[in-house]
Amino acid sequence: MEFVRGLHNIKSRHKGCILTIGNFDGFHRGHQALLEKLQKKRNILKLPVVVMIFEPQPKEYLSNIIAIRLTRLRDKVNYLCTAGVDVILCITFNKKFAAIEAYNFIKNILISKLDVRFVYIGDDFKFGAFRKGDFVLLKKIGKNAGFKVIRIATYFDENNRRISSTAIRVALVENRILDAELLLGHSYCISGRVVHGDELGRRIGFPTANVSLQGKRLPIHGVYAVEVYGISNYPLPGIANVGICPTVTGKNQQKLEVHLLNVSTNLYTYHIKVVFLAKIRDEQYFSSVKKLQRQIKRDIIKVRSYFNKTNNINKIYKNGIIYK
Repeated sequence: MEFVRGLHNIKSRHKGCILTIGNFDGFHRGHQALLEKLQKKRNILKLPVVVMIFEPQPKEYLSNIIAIRLTRLRDKVNYLCTAGVDVILCITFNKKFAAIEAYNFIKNILISKLDVRFVYIGDDFKFGAFRKGDFVLLKKIGKNAGFKVIRIATYFDENNRRISSTAIRVALVENRILDAELLLGHSYCISGRVVHGDELGRRIGFPTANVSLQGKRLPIHGVYAVEVYGISNYPLPGIANVGICPTVTGKNQQKLEVHLLNVSTNLYTYHIKVVFLAKIRDEQYFSSVKKLQRQIKRDIIKVRSYFNKTNNINKIYKNGIIYK
């Protein structure tokens, strides 16, 4: 798989491709079904599958707000790579790109740059300046230019619920983690580099790994039972807090902090994946650090009970981890 950043890095080997365009936020079951279709077409025609994504996502840029994301860029790339994509074309969405007219997007990028043979798009896909481009325009130009356009209908789950990134975000905001997992087709998780924090957790007896969110907002908040990957050969059980830490900071910047159960090791610079399994409680303000400390102890008891019931906690006793 190749990761190509920017139109100027498109090479001749990328041309004559099967293309799809979108955000692929969350890489849910609809995305997975679409990629399966593209793989089948590739196997028949022996053409590369190219996925065009944007960074930042168009809505993030156009609305000028920090949007709630399901998937960060690195995770998105990993999902697409696992799905067998040949090329990920990541385009910087900025003022210049947003101003490209729909016709010029097709002529200069899809035809001249990529020489597309097939274009797969969702039934609500819009493109070009002021979102004036659509399926009808693509199909009309494609008929004369020699490429085919296939419109993909919206996918629904077994309960006739529309599978979309928006529906998944709503489920997570409403604390319906299992519903979100059913729509995603995989566990909801966040990955990132462990960075230095204020070390309050260590001072009060609960050291935490602070995962960099790079200014992105998550659709969840509160305290969760989690599994952590990237430290040992086995997922390690832990407790995570997602929020602004009102007792300590009083700020409005979201943080992800993870405390591993029974495990003490230096995690700085590790790149870890945090899988959210069950919510324990909402984030709340405490009038003192001592009250926060007592609540954390109660939270850990609940998380241990959760893992004991699911028979997952014994996974931590392996692989040279340093124990408390």
